[in-house]
Amino acid sequence: MRIELTDIHKRFGPVHANAGISITFQAGSIHGLLGENGAGKSTLMKILSGYYAPDSGEVRFDGRPVKFATPAEALRHGVGMLHQDPLDFPPFQLLDNFILGRNHGIRQRRAEAQREFVDLCRQFQFDLDPEARVSDLTVGERQQLEIARLLWLGARALILDEPTTGISAPQKVRLFATLKRLAEQGKTIIFVSHKLADVEELCHRVTVLARGRVTGHAQPPYSSGQLVQMMFGQIITAGARPAVGLGGPLLELDHATFSDHNLRCADLTLNVAAGEVIGLAGLEGSGQKLLLQGATGLLRANTGTVRIEGADLTHAPYRRFLQAGVAYVPADRMTEGLIPGLTIEEHMVLARRGRQPAVIDWKAMRAQAERGIGDFNIKGRAGTRVEELSGGNQQRTLLALLAADLRLLALEHPTRGLDVESALYIWSRLLERLRQSTAILFASADLDEIMQYSDRILVFFGGHVLETLRLSETTTEQLGYLIGGKKQ
Repeated sequence: MRIELTDIHKRFGPVHANAGISITFQAGSIHGLLGENGAGKSTLMKILSGYYAPDSGEVRFDGRPVKFATPAEALRHGVGMLHQDPLDFPPFQLLDNFILGRNHGIRQRRAEAQREFVDLCRQFQFDLDPEARVSDLTVGERQQLEIARLLWLGARALILDEPTTGISAPQKVRLFATLKRLAEQGKTIIFVSHKLADVEELCHRVTVLARGRVTGHAQPPYSSGQLVQMMFGQIITAGARPAVGLGGPLLELDHATFSDHNLRCADLTLNVAAGEVIGLAGLEGSGQKLLLQGATGLLRANTGTVRIEGADLTHAPYRRFLQAGVAYVPADRMTEGLIPGLTIEEHMVLARRGRQPAVIDWKAMRAQAERGIGDFNIKGRAGTRVEELSGGNQQRTLLALLAADLRLLALEHPTRGLDVESALYIWSRLLERLRQSTAILFASADLDEIMQYSDRILVFFGGHVLETLRLSETTTEQLGYLIGGKKQ
């Protein structure tokens, strides 16, 4: 199906999210849509998939103008969208999720649906059990389920929004193989991303957006410098890490064990010095988050001890960790980090520390919010609700809410879903804290990020620290093997 978007405009109040965009997506091809956070990619794809109606402009499928008001209508026209967070029902079985969306709903004949589900899985080499529960799947497997469902419902064009965020390297290989096979079958694939390496590896053509407009097109062989120039208007380079010496012990774990309802991370012994950066590598759910939450007081240790600058906080309440200068920045910004419906200014009020007056000085809080917005280059206003911000600006807001005098900062996937410029900016602000002898503990699925910023690397596998590595003695290839549970 050939898709043409002509002069698409979409505004949200004063924000001109799409400002006259025209693009053609050819059948049988994988078309990359590249741009920084807030460039207008998601808005344009939500127009194409029926979530938004354009203010003006035209959409044509195989030369015929089309209009639709809902995603269901768009899917009936042949367009399905795979969101960054798959739209499924985790408590349900895979087969139930597969059936939902069909006109007959849950009354669909299950035996027939199961046969078709198994046939689709076999065709694309998806290892999915129709009777398993979605809650037991990885993000990559949930993507496979959604792809199968959209194809079953008649999608001839698939939109994938940042599909490599949060999946492992083997899952990405399998996803790319699936997309290539779909393109060979004549499907139209639109691959939305901010990752240069992904679009260069996969896409037959790339369109770059910036500030709501098309800034250029490219075809293989790609030039990374040219793509960056079209995205940001300049070449982006990483800043130098500040030269600071390590201080005394800041975090000490002595045979500590942490657990939640899914995993147990046992017998952790670790000393982190002031000014040191420790990277936590491993497949998702291998224990990194347990360590981050245990070190910051969000999880109580089942055994062992937790000390912050020599003070035993093993059984202390969370507020004692906060008083000791400890902070945790979660990966899920809108569920664990920020509160939908509240503004940046209101978050500043909630983030205050220490004894507070009974009456809020809103004028002072607005001024503080505006200072934070300026200091962290947040594209928003004091009265902007946090759910209206792009992913990069939500992350900058979380950093703006942190206390100035932190001793230990723990972060889970600090740059997940961010473009190159935003990721470099986030790390420039994090590394500035090393001058204050703050220790940084962070988990990431990005091996390049782990290798670039860590002094030491802890490799997790199945709830255990498989290896502790010094950066000077480690290669990316060695790290990749260890993450898979293999020692060279």
